[in-house]
Amino acid sequence: MINVGVAGIGFMGWIHYLAYQKVDSARLTAVASRSPSKLAGDWTDIQGNFGPPGRQVDLSGIKTYSDLDDLIADPDIDLIDNCLPPHLHAEFSIRALEAGKHVFCEKPMALTTADCDRMVATANRVGKQILVGHVLPFFPEFAFARRLVASGEYGRPVGGCFKRVIADPLWIDDFFDADRVGGPLVDLHVHDAHFIRLLFGMPTSVFSQGRLRGDVVEHCTTLFGFEDPQIAVSATSGVINQQGRDFTHAYELHFEKATVHFDFAAFKDGTELMPLKVLVGDTADVDAMVVRPDLGDGDPVYAFEAEIEEVVRAVESGSPSQLLSGELARDAIHLCHLQTESVTRRSQVAV
Repeated sequence: MINVGVAGIGFMGWIHYLAYQKVDSARLTAVASRSPSKLAGDWTDIQGNFGPPGRQVDLSGIKTYSDLDDLIADPDIDLIDNCLPPHLHAEFSIRALEAGKHVFCEKPMALTTADCDRMVATANRVGKQILVGHVLPFFPEFAFARRLVASGEYGRPVGGCFKRVIADPLWIDDFFDADRVGGPLVDLHVHDAHFIRLLFGMPTSVFSQGRLRGDVVEHCTTLFGFEDPQIAVSATSGVINQQGRDFTHAYELHFEKATVHFDFAAFKDGTELMPLKVLVGDTADVDAMVVRPDLGDGDPVYAFEAEIEEVVRAVESGSPSQLLSGELARDAIHLCHLQTESVTRRSQVAV
C-alpha cells in the first residue's frame, strides 16, 4: 500500500480521485488546491470530455492543503500525483522529487524537451521514480494492440496510421499558448506520439505538413521515418474549427499477418463507433477473416485504474515502468516539437 497526495483538483484530478476509490493498493491520503471550495469537497464545477461530471465529495479522513509545499512536506505521503496545469508540471515535480517523493505526473510531462530532461535527471539523481500519466496504452483498444505486439501472434508491427482530432476547445483560454498548455501537438497528439514510440521504437525522422495558429501547430499530418524502410507510420492530429464533432480518435495497425482497426467519434448528435476488429488474411474461412475481440463495456475510468495499478507496481517493486517511464514520455514531447519544426520549415527533420 502506498500513500498518495494529489496536487490540483481539476478534471484530471477528479478522474484520478475516482480511480483511487477502486485501487486497493493505493490510498489517497491528501489533496492540495488553492480553491477553498474544492478543499471543502465541492467539486461540482468540474467537467471534461469523458467520465462523470464533478460532484460533492467526502474528504473526511483526507488531509487538505492550500499550499503545495505543505503537501510535499507531508511525511506520510510516498507518491505525489501531479495534476497541476501543464506549465507547472516540471518545477513542481522536481521539487517533489528532491523532497524524497516519487512522482506520478499527468501528461504532458512538460512543455519542453529540456524540462523533461531535467525531470528525468532529477529522479535519477535522488533515486526516486518519475512516472508520467500516458493512459492511452491502458484503454482497451490500445491495450489490445500493445498485447498483440508483445505476443508476436501476428508477427511484428510493420506500420499504421493514427488519428486524434478535437473541435477547437474554446473554453480553454490558453490552449494555444506554447508556454502554458502547448497546443494540439503537445496536449493532444502527444498520446499518439507516445504510443508510436512505444510500439515501433524511436523514429529517425519526421515530415509534417499542416497549418499554424501563430507559432503553434493547429492541425497536421506526419510521416514518421524509421531505420527499417519497411515500417510506414503516419499520424493526423489537431483542431478543427467546427463544433459539430467534439472528439475523434482511431488507428489502423498493420502486422505481418493481420491488420487491427478501430475508429470512434463523438458528434454533437451522438457517438459513432467502429469497434476494434482484427483482419486475418491467412485463412480460407470467410467467417474467420474478421475477428471481433470482446473488450468489455469501455468505461474510460477503468483505464486510469489500470494505470494507477502500474504506478503502484513500479514504486513498490522498484522496477521502472516500461509504459509510464519518464524517458518514454520525454521522447514523445521531443517528437511533438520536431513535428512543429517540420511544419514551420516545410521539410523533413531528423530526430
